[in-house]
Amino acid sequence: MSVSAPVFFTEARRLIDWVEQTQMPKIQEGARLLAESLAKEGVVHIFGTGHSQAFAMEMAGRAGGLVPMDMISLQDLCSRAGLPWSVLEDPTLERDPQWGLKVLATHDVRPQDAFIIVSNSGRNGSTVEMALEVKRRGLPLIVVTSMAHSREVASRHPSGKKLYDIGDVVMDNGGPYGDAMLEMEGTGSKVCAVSSITGAMIAQALTAEITRLLLLQGMTPPVLVSANVDGSDEWNNRLREKYRGRITA
Repeated sequence: MSVSAPVFFTEARRLIDWVEQTQMPKIQEGARLLAESLAKEGVVHIFGTGHSQAFAMEMAGRAGGLVPMDMISLQDLCSRAGLPWSVLEDPTLERDPQWGLKVLATHDVRPQDAFIIVSNSGRNGSTVEMALEVKRRGLPLIVVTSMAHSREVASRHPSGKKLYDIGDVVMDNGGPYGDAMLEMEGTGSKVCAVSSITGAMIAQALTAEITRLLLLQGMTPPVLVSANVDGSDEWNNRLREKYRGRITA
């Protein structure tokens, strides 16, 4: 496969189409679980490490997004739990199961809440441990992962489990093993990662479907307005007040 911008657009569109054609039932089922949580005044907590944080950023605190979305990240160990910022310098931090529980402890999780956990590989200890804890608490769990990648690697969690073993609904972002799409001929290496692109499509599709379901119930979905629109601060602050202390503003 040649490497160029037009080739990348072609391949990315192909993968987006694949996600739409194969994952829509799971997107709709996941949205149903999440809408049920929001209808009960729950919060959806979203966790990912590395570039998987981008999924949470698509859904939490973004213009056009729903207010009761809470982004969880390893940075919360420092910003919320008071650990020194130097702990984030460890590139293997996400592999250690203990950090999944410690970062979860910095958030207000209630019985009516739900979770989305995102990991391309689905193998690392922190994400798997958090997923297991979510299910120990009996909360709905949506997983977004690359099945092609996850099936090729061993778990880094003592249980031997990967994310796709734990989720109530498991969505495949369609990414290839290693995430990068375009092979550089004669090198054996690939460039242009794609999981963030399909992940963003899944995230926004979930937002759209959750909104549709809430509207069908006669509810007015609490939607954020861009901070660069006049009057948005008053609007957004009023909506966020209901979830004070439960979401990352």
